[in-house]
Amino acid sequence: MTVDDTGSGEGAQRGPDAGTDASAIPEVEDEKADGESAKNPLALQLEQLILGADRRYTPFQAARSAGVSMELASRFWRAMGFPDIGQAKALTEADVLALRRLAGLVEAGLLSEAMAVQVARSTGQTTARLAEWQIDSFLEGLTEPPEPGMTRTEVTYPLIELLLPELEEFLVYVWRRQLAAATGRVVQAADDEEMVDRRLAVGFADLVGFTRLTRRMEEEELGELVEAFETTAADLVAAHGGRLIKTLGDEVLYAADDAGTAAEIALRLIETMANDETMPELRVGMAFGTVTTRMGDVFGTTVNLASRLTSIAPRDAVLVDGAFAEDLTRTGDAPASEAQAAEAAAAAEKEGEEPPSYRFALQPMWQRPVRGLGVVEPWLLARRTP
Repeated sequence: MTVDDTGSGEGAQRGPDAGTDASAIPEVEDEKADGESAKNPLALQLEQLILGADRRYTPFQAARSAGVSMELASRFWRAMGFPDIGQAKALTEADVLALRRLAGLVEAGLLSEAMAVQVARSTGQTTARLAEWQIDSFLEGLTEPPEPGMTRTEVTYPLIELLLPELEEFLVYVWRRQLAAATGRVVQAADDEEMVDRRLAVGFADLVGFTRLTRRMEEEELGELVEAFETTAADLVAAHGGRLIKTLGDEVLYAADDAGTAAEIALRLIETMANDETMPELRVGMAFGTVTTRMGDVFGTTVNLASRLTSIAPRDAVLVDGAFAEDLTRTGDAPASEAQAAEAAAAAEKEGEEPPSYRFALQPMWQRPVRGLGVVEPWLLARRTP
């Protein structure tokens, strides 16, 4: 059993863990006897500020103090995504407490050991991305020296000291809000099986010709374009009742509980991007069906089908699968055909009633083989004009 699996405990209590990257490890192992860092004292000071505690434990000492096996401690710390630190005295009292809490949930039977490791992994991955973004895009800009002659070092510590409690409170607030929303969706499932394998509408939105753009644009321009695309997509998805699953640079993946919501988001994305001259053309593919959710992501045949439909969708257009089209017609969001719409309108007029109001139009496309999924019949989705 090794004891160099545990360089990660520092992230257990707080997400934005600036002091636990690999570059900080040599500073600990080269620490002088009097406790001063032999390389970068500011890095150690910032770590102590953010973690709120001094380095006191080696991985073995932390595991023993928490009352857990070294093997379990190693699994937790590695799951959180931190580097190995050997026998360095780099862990704090907060790491011991976090380890004790996770192990306590397992001992109480509230979580299995595998689930506790998954909690550590999902939390570590999510907060790592958040922390990287805050440092790269937020703190880096704010810590530019405001006056000539000042160093970034002179600005960083007091700035983080002011920001830290506010950012921490906001993080907890957003997490609670998201947890409440996710819990609400789960408990509304028809049965226990649907809590894990649910029927959702899944959509991919993909920038056309992005690879060519990467060869023509400067890195900074490309970064700004991707950020603008992701921001616009995230705002539209949230505003119209969907959930952004993840962003992949030139592509976003989102989900919605019903086809009507997903269709509205897709068409809004196309319309918004088309009105922005700086943006490339967009294409969207969507499918409706059973989806497996794990660690905030979605998997399964429905997701794969949506991805394949995106790859064959025309520019500035939306393709959906048959199940998606069927759900739109079932809910009255789209007619099965224009002939059906005309018949319904004629019947309503004869009875002196208002004709049905459809939001979307569906046009069947040629059946075609889709790699790994057999033959599918895509439908072209558009807004329906009266």
